[in-house]
Amino acid sequence: MNVTLIGIDLAKTVFQVCGVNRSGNPAFNHQVRRNRLIEKLLQYPEATIAMEACSGSNYWGRELKKLGFEVLLIPPQHVKPFVKGNKNDRNDAFAITEAARRPRMRFVEPRSLEQTDILVLHKLINRKVQARTALINQIRGFLNEYGVIVAPGKERLLKALPELLEDAENPLTCAAREALQSLLEEWREANRQIQMHEAKLKQTAKQLEPARRLMGVKGVAEKTATAVVAYAGDGKAFKSGRHFAANLGLVPNEHSSGGKQKLGSITRRGNNYLRRLLVQGAWSVIRYTDKATDRLSRWAAGVIERRGKHKAVIAVANKLARILWAMLYHQTEYRAA
Repeated sequence: MNVTLIGIDLAKTVFQVCGVNRSGNPAFNHQVRRNRLIEKLLQYPEATIAMEACSGSNYWGRELKKLGFEVLLIPPQHVKPFVKGNKNDRNDAFAITEAARRPRMRFVEPRSLEQTDILVLHKLINRKVQARTALINQIRGFLNEYGVIVAPGKERLLKALPELLEDAENPLTCAAREALQSLLEEWREANRQIQMHEAKLKQTAKQLEPARRLMGVKGVAEKTATAVVAYAGDGKAFKSGRHFAANLGLVPNEHSSGGKQKLGSITRRGNNYLRRLLVQGAWSVIRYTDKATDRLSRWAAGVIERRGKHKAVIAVANKLARILWAMLYHQTEYRAA
């Protein structure tokens, strides 16, 4: 049987590999160990390889492309509807082939090593920031147990905490002071690590030519520019700027029926981290529209006048996404005038 498509359910050591012919009938569906996978796939050099876009898929996508295979990565939520019967590796691998054969299926490109390096740095910073926030909340909770309240803001707390530990007149016990001193040292170390990683991210943005160009756009700094490059690459994976914005969940949610169109709030699908960065960038544009004279600010001011500030923020975020995609796709500089 001529195998034209192979679906792989990825794992750590044992993969489920399902091969189908042009009609979609399975030729085989069995387990293959990690060190034998390439050998197995080389028996079908004309086959297309399909996988879920999950942990490890970018690595295998890069390796298989080097060997000349066409690789299709499918978002997991698009594979799930094709799983028939019980949830197991055999059914999952066959579902991947079923999803890959659909003519309107949406695929993603395997990330390059450069994109992966940037993404790892972003995730590392994001995780440490979240851990620091949890640490600050815990410190405030402990202080509250002893009736000590500090004004809002992490900088105020960081400044007040050493003073509270030295003040013998407050209700803090010796055990509480020891615990809070340990948490304070942990907080300072977290700040040091976050600053170190953010400095590395800024250096990466300066060295990366596409990111340098993107930073010419108002509201786009090092973090947003590098995140866009890590997510979109050269922009070729997206058909248009609107397609890119839709993948970030920055387009209206539609509930139309009977010829009547009804648009709601944004879909919030896709990469929520990058969407949040673009919204933050949009706020920085909105904040100075009354003083700025560039084209983007004038356009934003018009949207604010017609629809209000909050809707204008989403509109500007959508606009930024389209501008950034166009700059990546066409490899152009930003023209602010």
